[in-house]
Amino acid sequence: MKAVVSVLGKDQVGIISKVSALLAQKQINILDVSQTIMDGNFVMMMSVMILENLDSYQLTNEFTEIGKEIGVEINLRNAKIYDAMHNL
Repeated sequence: MKAVVSVLGKDQVGIISKVSALLAQKQINILDVSQTIMDGNFVMMMSVMILENLDSYQLTNEFTEIGKEIGVEINLRNAKIYDAMHNL
């Protein structure tokens, strides 16, 4: 499944490391990434490919937990949502 991961929060050391470590652990491939700092806030969007056998609900919970640990908001959404928005 192609998905989009967004990461938003106060910039600090280790955000990319924590997020990419979970992706690697789950064998999720990063297809594209965009990251910037806006007024001290870290903003990252990633297009990823998730293996079909992974439970997206559990994965979302794991991202939420990591986000709480490091003080950022991490969202995982199926890319079909964005594709549908462009076809309205």
